[in-house]
Amino acid sequence: MDIAHLIQTVAIYALPVLFSITIHEAAHGYAARHFGDNTAYVMGRITLNPFKHIDPMGTIVMPLLLYFATSGAFTFGYAKPVPVNFSQLRNPKRDMVWVALAGPASNFAQALLWALALVVMAGLGMQERFFINMAQAGILVNLVMWAFNLFPLPPLDGGRILLGLLPFRQSMWLARVEPWGFFVVMALVLAGVVSTYWLNPLMSLGYAALSTLTAPLLALFR
Repeated sequence: MDIAHLIQTVAIYALPVLFSITIHEAAHGYAARHFGDNTAYVMGRITLNPFKHIDPMGTIVMPLLLYFATSGAFTFGYAKPVPVNFSQLRNPKRDMVWVALAGPASNFAQALLWALALVVMAGLGMQERFFINMAQAGILVNLVMWAFNLFPLPPLDGGRILLGLLPFRQSMWLARVEPWGFFVVMALVLAGVVSTYWLNPLMSLGYAALSTLTAPLLALFR
């Protein structure tokens, strides 16, 4: 393992990753509070302070271990989930969808901001590779979080969204999967199912959407 390359990679990805997980979790808390649940607010989790959302094992140890174990080919991590008491929401089944959707939506918004920054840097003729690579990392990290968290299995956000959209009987059946959901998702990730049939198609769609949304700004610099 090239230590110098690792340090450079960490430096490039550190800021995008911190922003992506912090805003993602805070967005859940803001949405929950908007729809009637103050649990995250009372616990001080509606904040942009990254240290409130970092899980030592999931945010630091696991990604580094996987990075070393796979020589940089694969890594995965998670933040400390924002507590949401769905029973406190004004309309639990409906509002659950919006609370769950807030996290991935914040990541797509961040990916768009990084893409706009990349267009501006290119338009102004900036050639500083560190900042260009950071913007590209910001797009990648946030699109991965957007797409992965929309996978329709609890406890991921996509699973929460599906629980809110399904009829009561089917949603109760899906809710029973949640205690083992994380292990099922990890097994599907390691088997390549998530990347092949979910992540890659959704990422392609995300990049296409960003290209369309940034096209007007890009045209201004031509």
